[in-house]
Amino acid sequence: MTYSRRVVDDALDVFIRELPAVLLDGPKGVGKTATALERANTIFRLDDRSQLQIVEADPDGILLQPGPILIDEWQRFPPIWDAIKRHVDSPNPKGPFIMTGSAYVPGAQIHSGSGRIHDVRMRPMTLMERGVANPTVSLRSLAEGRKEVGGVIQNFGLVEYVNEIVASGFPGIRKLSPRARTAQLDSYLANIVQKDFGEAGYSVRKPEAVTAWLKAYAAATATTTSFEKIRDASNPGNDSTPARNTVTAYTEVLQMLRILDDVPAWIPGNNFLSELGQFPKHHLVDPALAARALGMTPQRLLSGDPGQIVFPREGTLLGALYESLATLCIRVFAQAMDAKLSHLRTKDTRHEVDLILVTDSGKILGIEVKLAPAVKDDDVKHLIWLREKANADVEDLIVITTGDTAFRRRDGVAVIPLALLGP
Repeated sequence: MTYSRRVVDDALDVFIRELPAVLLDGPKGVGKTATALERANTIFRLDDRSQLQIVEADPDGILLQPGPILIDEWQRFPPIWDAIKRHVDSPNPKGPFIMTGSAYVPGAQIHSGSGRIHDVRMRPMTLMERGVANPTVSLRSLAEGRKEVGGVIQNFGLVEYVNEIVASGFPGIRKLSPRARTAQLDSYLANIVQKDFGEAGYSVRKPEAVTAWLKAYAAATATTTSFEKIRDASNPGNDSTPARNTVTAYTEVLQMLRILDDVPAWIPGNNFLSELGQFPKHHLVDPALAARALGMTPQRLLSGDPGQIVFPREGTLLGALYESLATLCIRVFAQAMDAKLSHLRTKDTRHEVDLILVTDSGKILGIEVKLAPAVKDDDVKHLIWLREKANADVEDLIVITTGDTAFRRRDGVAVIPLALLGP
């Protein structure tokens, strides 16, 4: 099978060449093993019992094999982490080493890896990686001050975006027929509760309570709804609402499994905005998981069905899931340029910007996501406010749309269809 190159590959090519060890970290099914296999000369897959036994028998010895050395599903034998750390610290280390799996193993006493093992996050596929279009606008170029914006996409509009939302960015799932894909996504969600929680060291006594909480969280996609309100919404009858400490445990485990992927609130370093909210904006790692948790089909989304659990939001559930898809894509591109992504919302809720990208040089991109093909003046008012407040720190302002043409408005705001945006 031909490997489809991912955005993260460019960074990995540099890291594998220059760093002693890399952890490729992300949710199950995201493609970590396939990506790691592209650059490994020696492979130990610890989900294979026979290979696991070899590693258990001589963890230091196997690290002397020709590199790069891949330790796939490393968390099945946590001592390999410290073995790699010791090897990296030795006078004549071999390698380099690639590990795939979780960044955290409950109960395992291991070295932090700081300075020895570099953590690289891998997320589901962006629209560009899915091959739905050829991007004409580079996010990096905009962040570097280049103003060229252009390009047209044909035969790709709202229906196609909805199909991409429900198809997911999981390589092994999105290629299936709609019926099989739905079954796989349902199984993915069920396995989180029935298997992954246990593997993460948390015993689930009431699987239905976890499922209900995950459903409520999915309904809060792209909002800053408090965890308390999500907790209450997971059982509207309030007869067996999970306790606060139980919900805290759910959150920690799901973050560890990389299922929750909240966007943090923006905290400007120079404090020119002092009245900002601190709540994160909620997202699952892939909007397809949120859609399936809520039982949403393309037809239901296109009809404006709000679902059974409704949280305060501007616009529809579809709009929230579209923002989640855009956030996924922009997050991957931002990581490729070592930029940080957050969101802005003032405490009085008078102003909010969906995404704030800050480069390592401190330049800011303000990004709004609109489930619409056209952009009105009212759609850019918060971006203009941001430019007035942040002044010289703002490099560019962007509105992501479902339209067919990328262009720049007279007020300087770039209008870009999501499918035309690339790294």
